[in-house]
Amino acid sequence: MLIPSIDLMGGRIVQLVQGEKLRLAFDDIEYWIEKFSRFPLVQLIDLDAAMRQGDNFLLVEQIAKRLPCQAGGGVHSIERARQALDAGVKRVIIGSALFSAEGNVNAAFAAELAGSVGAERVVAGIDTKNSRIVVKGWKAQVELTPDDAIPQLEPYVAAFLYTHVDGEGLMQGFPVETAARLRNLTQRQLIVAGGIRSQQEVDALNAIGADAVVGMAVYTELLAI
Repeated sequence: MLIPSIDLMGGRIVQLVQGEKLRLAFDDIEYWIEKFSRFPLVQLIDLDAAMRQGDNFLLVEQIAKRLPCQAGGGVHSIERARQALDAGVKRVIIGSALFSAEGNVNAAFAAELAGSVGAERVVAGIDTKNSRIVVKGWKAQVELTPDDAIPQLEPYVAAFLYTHVDGEGLMQGFPVETAARLRNLTQRQLIVAGGIRSQQEVDALNAIGADAVVGMAVYTELLAI
């Protein structure tokens, strides 16, 4: 399954390269809502909230009322998760809050969150640079790999969202062998992102049981939808 991505910054839809360099920005949000309306799931990320520099919550709420979304970015508490779900988001993506300052999996928080909102409404965000998990808007690294974290989080989530930050926005392809390895680690839905550039890649990922988040290739029309 192809999942279109909407990344929000400063009230606009944007595309960044490796989470840092602004490449594209769009003000016509209505156009993209209409374009993505036929998809069963859309991914919505508030980059300002993820980077702790404000938020786009009103825009998240507006989009979530129109599209079936899983949404993340700055969801660091049960209260914030509930706020997103109450706004119409179908599932919340939790990343940084799942890891402690010491670099361990925060299983206690994951369990509390699942107990509060339901594991079926939680997606664990597992983002990596150089094979290590990164947090806080991809600015800090913890000494864990996805292979360490996924089995510990399995009981508390409906899905895992793995982002290959090294390839994010570059449209150089996603390492399908990584997706295959991660697929063997979990029985939950596996969603992958970062560099996906063609329908052939989406099909290859689908063949191993992984769904594909696509951003830059859609917005540049390299991948027609």
